[in-house]
Amino acid sequence: MHLNVWYGHWCFRSYIFRAAENRTNRKDQERNEMGIQDFTMDFFSLKGKNAIVTGGNTGLGQSFALALAKAGANLLVPSILDDDGTTKDLIETEGVGYEFMKIDITDEGAPKKIIETCAAKFGSIDILVNSAGVSILAEVENFGREQWDKMVSINLTAAFELSFEASKFMIPQRSGKIINICSLFSFLGGQLSPAYASTKHGLAGFTKAYCDELAQHNIQVNGIAPGYYATAITERTRSNPETSQRILDHIPANRWGETMDLMGTTIFLASKASDYVNGHILVVDGGYLVR
Repeated sequence: MHLNVWYGHWCFRSYIFRAAENRTNRKDQERNEMGIQDFTMDFFSLKGKNAIVTGGNTGLGQSFALALAKAGANLLVPSILDDDGTTKDLIETEGVGYEFMKIDITDEGAPKKIIETCAAKFGSIDILVNSAGVSILAEVENFGREQWDKMVSINLTAAFELSFEASKFMIPQRSGKIINICSLFSFLGGQLSPAYASTKHGLAGFTKAYCDELAQHNIQVNGIAPGYYATAITERTRSNPETSQRILDHIPANRWGETMDLMGTTIFLASKASDYVNGHILVVDGGYLVR
């Protein structure tokens, strides 16, 4: 019985890989024959693509998921938080498929299960957005291994494991997009959470390392570094006039970011239009880092 199950699983994966390889060979030939006159806005289309956005039913993650759906991609959203149906309605209104998985991405075997569920449900895994993350705040003398380990496992280790499992499908199909959600603190220090800056620096480094590994397989690995955005997480900061103004004084655009500001960036990095962009951390911060 176990042998039959294993053989069936092997046949399924072999079928997916052979079909993907045939599609990729055609794509490589088409790319070699293209000139500038062949560029169209279809390069930004994600129609027929299948995407995973971790934590894609809340906060910034929801905007990443909806952006991909608006461009035509089917969505699998794994999250530890319950889905109240809002994200499902937003995604399915765009006429694409939606699947929600309530799961802790740090559990043993969870990343593999997530990737294989996407492939089984939609037929492939074309786009992975590692969006799920956590920030635990504490004074430095109280920030110990308990806080550190939890943040590392969610913000960094889970992103690696998901990317590793996704690459097993992307390499044979010779295409794929991995987008890691970094932060301004991929470049800065920051108080009250040494693990946040450390994991976000690490995620930026991982983005570059996996680019170096996977670019030869026509897989692009990039990051998005959001600045200060008007979300539920920043509501307390924004409600304090002094603190809010101190942040605004550092932003040349003189406003907090809106989640919509990230949606075009997400589509670009997930689409054919960015096929020669690799290992880059695209900062979307209204100019915060230049001041």
